[in-house]
Amino acid sequence: MQISMGILRGISVSFLAFLVCVCTIYEPCVQAWSKEGHAMTCKIAQELLEPEAKHAVQMLLPDYVNGDLSALCVWPDQVRHWYKYRWTSPLHFIDTPDQACNFKYQRDCHDPHGVKDMCVAGAIQNFTNQLSHYRHGTSDRRHNMTEALLFLSHFMGDIHQPMHVGFTSDEGGNTIDLRWFRHKSNLHHVWDREIILTAAADYYGKDINLLQQDIEANFTHGIWSSDLASWRDCADLSSCVNKYAAESINLACKWGYKDVESGDTLSDDYFNSRLPIVMRRIAQGGVRLAMILNRILGVEHEDSIAAT
Repeated sequence: MQISMGILRGISVSFLAFLVCVCTIYEPCVQAWSKEGHAMTCKIAQELLEPEAKHAVQMLLPDYVNGDLSALCVWPDQVRHWYKYRWTSPLHFIDTPDQACNFKYQRDCHDPHGVKDMCVAGAIQNFTNQLSHYRHGTSDRRHNMTEALLFLSHFMGDIHQPMHVGFTSDEGGNTIDLRWFRHKSNLHHVWDREIILTAAADYYGKDINLLQQDIEANFTHGIWSSDLASWRDCADLSSCVNKYAAESINLACKWGYKDVESGDTLSDDYFNSRLPIVMRRIAQGGVRLAMILNRILGVEHEDSIAAT
């Protein structure tokens, strides 16, 4: 598929600006998977990288993160409201028609002004395409490629968060105010962070690493191990990304919005039934990000799935 967003093709950033952005990375954000969700997605992906792709990722990352992709996976959230990067804000989500419960690229992938391809599905295709040229680039393009890596890694997390492919009128649950147990929240934030933090507190002693280990165990030798091959299956990037978005809106309808109204209090029943969905989507995001990076940065990158 040919993506028309010329603005995405020529982005670059000075090293100084990049450092300034990184300094704010650990601030909380409520507009995507939480920093914990994005970090787990990227850690899972990096652990699944093959040697060539792992080396390429390490070469693209700044020295001070010591090769840890997860340390920068939330960076796109930190810069989305900066003037220079304000255009990236609509790339974090997809708004679909209320109650349609399906995703159609031509209908749904646009920004609030109707500019085509400006959504998370279009962004994944564009940044994958950019990153596929890494081995043909030169050193003066390094930071462009770094940005492509960080945006791709972040958006692969976003597209697997069900409420990032939600209904237009409520902005993916952002305007559905409610209570999560005893404190105020909204439906989007419940899926971004509340479920993850409650799970960490209740079952893992607030240790996110233990939660991540449980997620990984589920697909390495646990209940999702037989699904791993199907998660990785992807012959055409456009079709695959559309599938990921369709999965999310389907889950948003069946599990996110179901039986929820503004003003409700969500507690144990909602938490216990939705936690497995959140864990599975983090796993799928990590596995699929690794699949893409291995194909475009690995030794067989000529057979890449990158959109052209």
